Amino acid sequence: MNHKGPIIIIEDDFDDQQMLKEIFAELQVDNELLLLPDGASALRYLEQPSVKPFLVISDINLPRMSGFEVRAKIDQHPEIRIRCVPYVFLSTASSKDTICDAYALSVQGFFTKPNNFKDLKETIRCILHYWQVGKAPNNS
Repeated sequence: MNHKGPIIIIEDDFDDQQMLKEIFAELQVDNELLLLPDGASALRYLEQPSVKPFLVISDINLPRMSGFEVRAKIDQHPEIRIRCVPYVFLSTASSKDTICDAYALSVQGFFTKPNNFKDLKETIRCILHYWQVGKAPNNS
């Protein structure tokens, strides 16, 4: 895990993208923030050998390729998988079945997307803090 690497957010909703940009600015996050509108563009980005992200935060319901499909393809792609990039879901889709399906893909976290700025900011703050202090095979 590259603590200084970019944070990739896979989110197709423009309003959510803008809110997340504002939250990251308020939290004074130094990492580059890369907002990608669909799973296919995220996978293309992650396939680049020079890309060493800090974290991927993904919605589930995305155009062209769902968050589940992106996660499954990462797991099948040895060059991406070996980078040990934390992949967490942040989604309004949070039924028990959806959460179980997410963890079956070996995600590192699942968070229900709050519907207000204050709670979303706190959720993002918690996600970032956990991964900033946590250890992974490639940063220990």
